[in-house]
Amino acid sequence: MNQLNSKIIKKIQFLNRVSNQKKSNLYQKMEVLNYSERTLEKLPVNIFNEAKQGAISVAQEIAKLIKEKEALGEKTVLGLATGSSPINVYKELVRLHKDENLSFQNVITFNLDEYFPMQPDALQSYVYFMHEHLFNHIDIKPENIHIPNGTLEIQDIKGYCQKYDQKIKELGGIDLQLLGIGRTGHIGFNEPGSKLDSPTRLVKLDPITITDATKDFIKEEYVPSRAITMGVGTIMNAKRIVLLAWGDGKAKVVKEMVEGKISDEVPASFLQYHKNVNVVIDQWAALELSRVKTPWLVGICNWEDQLIKRAVVWLSQKTGKPILKLTDDDYKNWELRDLLVEKGHAYNINIEVFKAIQNTITGWPGGKPNSDDKFRPERAEPALKRSIIFSPHPDDDVISMGGTLIRLADQGHDVHVAYQTSGNIAVFDDDARRYADFALDLAKNLGIGELEMSKIHEELSSFLKTKKLGEEDTAVVRTIKGLIRKGEAAAGCRFCGVPEENMHFLNLPFYETGQVKKKPVGKEDIQIIADLLEEIKPHQIFAAGDLRDPHGTHKVCLEAIFGAIELLKDKEWMKDCYVWLYRGAWQEWDLEEIEMAVPISPEELIRKRKAIFKHQSQKDTPVFPGNDLREFWQRAEDRNRETARIYDELGLTEYEAIEAFVRYKF
Repeated sequence: MNQLNSKIIKKIQFLNRVSNQKKSNLYQKMEVLNYSERTLEKLPVNIFNEAKQGAISVAQEIAKLIKEKEALGEKTVLGLATGSSPINVYKELVRLHKDENLSFQNVITFNLDEYFPMQPDALQSYVYFMHEHLFNHIDIKPENIHIPNGTLEIQDIKGYCQKYDQKIKELGGIDLQLLGIGRTGHIGFNEPGSKLDSPTRLVKLDPITITDATKDFIKEEYVPSRAITMGVGTIMNAKRIVLLAWGDGKAKVVKEMVEGKISDEVPASFLQYHKNVNVVIDQWAALELSRVKTPWLVGICNWEDQLIKRAVVWLSQKTGKPILKLTDDDYKNWELRDLLVEKGHAYNINIEVFKAIQNTITGWPGGKPNSDDKFRPERAEPALKRSIIFSPHPDDDVISMGGTLIRLADQGHDVHVAYQTSGNIAVFDDDARRYADFALDLAKNLGIGELEMSKIHEELSSFLKTKKLGEEDTAVVRTIKGLIRKGEAAAGCRFCGVPEENMHFLNLPFYETGQVKKKPVGKEDIQIIADLLEEIKPHQIFAAGDLRDPHGTHKVCLEAIFGAIELLKDKEWMKDCYVWLYRGAWQEWDLEEIEMAVPISPEELIRKRKAIFKHQSQKDTPVFPGNDLREFWQRAEDRNRETARIYDELGLTEYEAIEAFVRYKF
């Protein structure tokens, strides 16, 4: 299994060469300049391919510091953060303690913040978080742990905060402060408007921060509106600061922090004043940095095909001109003279890029029969294919590629849909109660199993009445919620033209914890997928390719698919199988990555919307809405229309909407 996992990890690097195995990751292959020459970056930034690699690096630095201080007979004072960003750091520190005898006996910790009010035993408290992820697994002394107290009377908070800062000073200051960064640019809970010299204090949370916290509190109204946080001044007094950021959701704010001006509108930008900071990010959080997104603006580039496409699309958008109307002067005026020097006149570059983008467009996602497929994304033969769509959650299929699903079914392909998880935690308790009421009434009216159903109904009702915020559901509740989503998924499939026998509900074991936190993908998950693929022997596999979110279910589900592909890759049928990756509800592939663009007509877009409507438990306000207030059908349609708009403005055919895919080559 370890050997298999190592192969899976290598497979996950596919996005580094996503358009073609001969095309390498832009960042890796780019002739990146030395830090001193990157004039747009005002903080040192270390970019790792994967978040886990970066986290391990930080954990090793912390371990080295602890050992060095211990050798000197000194204590190490650490400032610690919560949230998803440092979890893998803590996981590696626990491993170092258990496997390599790293001791925390001489370590003193101060946490950045805590919600207010907040009981320490609440599942959402940072006391609970720190003990679950770190303190319960190492030999740190309880008296050396300091976390802001969320149970204080409000009149006592000011004095408490002063003592918190004073205690840090008495210990000689924080040796290393670990930070994450919020979408508002906050560090700790220092929201926009916080001052450089601000101390530890009680603060109001920004609405965006509250929205982002909803995933832990189920409903936004349950999220505390205030918190106790170390101040910017307290943080800036640390001897060294390491800030972590993973995933493309942090890319924009990372750019503002690293390349923007210092402003209290982005409190993290104050770190530019500190003399000993390290910003540790993965390649996805680096996407907006100039050296990655527009490297031609900061130095000499290695002009590979994908980078050329990106530059020409960027130039077209900057000038407001279609690709074929760009001139040599446009390239020169927008700092792309170097591309002309390497590749020749604009005329030739324009035609090459235009044709490459044009060849991605097809109305035949299963391949056009009896046609020349030399420049088409999909093969012409066999004319009718077996296609399987993997949907991480029960609605990702119709939300992310519903138009293509409908097109495949309409064109006669043998379409299967495999739902990888039950999605049971994303159903409101009230919906579970409503369906239980219906089941009981049905049993009474039909006189079938009424006594047994009454017992189940009583158990469910009693549990929901006393259920605590974030408490794990009982098996009965999880089953009912899972059946709700299964019924909705089946209705969506039927509407799109997928027969009942082609619907596969896998309920992968890694997901079925009853909590937001899931288990790592395991051998059993991989084998379930491999068995299904072996049974169907598809010509096409469609899968959610959202590896840019390091914490998402989509990423875990894709790892399981890659594991299955690794097991089956030598099968004869697998050698003739294309794997197409789609993105989730929020974002589309960058245009230079897209390898198949499927136009969606106005009528098909309405059909897609109606298929999404079948998922009634996710309609209006889902349990986990994310940071986008639009409904899922609105997000999907806006994204599809935006992709079509970009193609149109580049000078290609105008369509109502487009769904996009990237091919994964194994």
